[in-house]
Amino acid sequence: MKSLQYCESLITNAAIAGCEVHTIEEGCLGLGTVVIDGGEDFYSYVIKEVFLNEWSSGHKVRKYKQLPKKYAKQIVN
Repeated sequence: MKSLQYCESLITNAAIAGCEVHTIEEGCLGLGTVVIDGGEDFYSYVIKEVFLNEWSSGHKVRKYKQLPKKYAKQIVN
């Protein structure tokens, strides 16, 4: 489980490096579902909000060499 600050830092650094950042689903207490498309030069990441209780949530971060088709389709739409 990653913190909100870690995920925001990851998104900021990816945007500075030239990666595309897409919000697929808005979150309630956190980021929701965010896809960072690194293309061929960088890794791609999928950040998903995980609800812990009514007052807090965490985030799961997955790192991919190539973005899965499931997320690539959602970015195009």
